[in-house]
Amino acid sequence: MSTVLEQFQSSELNRNPTKVFDAAENAPVLVTRRDGEDFVLMSEREASARRILVELAAELIAVTTDDRGTLVERMSNRFPWMLALKKTDRDRCAKELVEAARASFSTQKAHLVVAELAAWRETASAVAEGLNLNSIEWLDEPLPVEAPLA
Repeated sequence: MSTVLEQFQSSELNRNPTKVFDAAENAPVLVTRRDGEDFVLMSEREASARRILVELAAELIAVTTDDRGTLVERMSNRFPWMLALKKTDRDRCAKELVEAARASFSTQKAHLVVAELAAWRETASAVAEGLNLNSIEWLDEPLPVEAPLA
């Protein structure tokens, strides 16, 4: 699946760099050249997300090609922070990471799996610190508060 990128001629980059840079902040852009290979211009954030996506793809390929243990066990070996989660949460984490990865790979939107991975890793860190949802006391009724002073 190829994504259609917004295109600019290299002369446009010379004449109006702000326009090209503004576009590249939102999504990668194709800079075409008459006498050379075309370039893709993207933000460092986008390039970093793509590197993370490729690294995660390598990890998931290694997990799926290993035949020792369940998917969750194999993922916990690759992502040891998952071991801080309860078994049911590890199962859910593995499933949601694979789904997010599939969505990212098919849409070429790395942020889908990057955000999912970060959320689960932070959840595991919170659990490891002793925070858990069982100790939260929820209010049955809303508690009125005064409006803040302007």
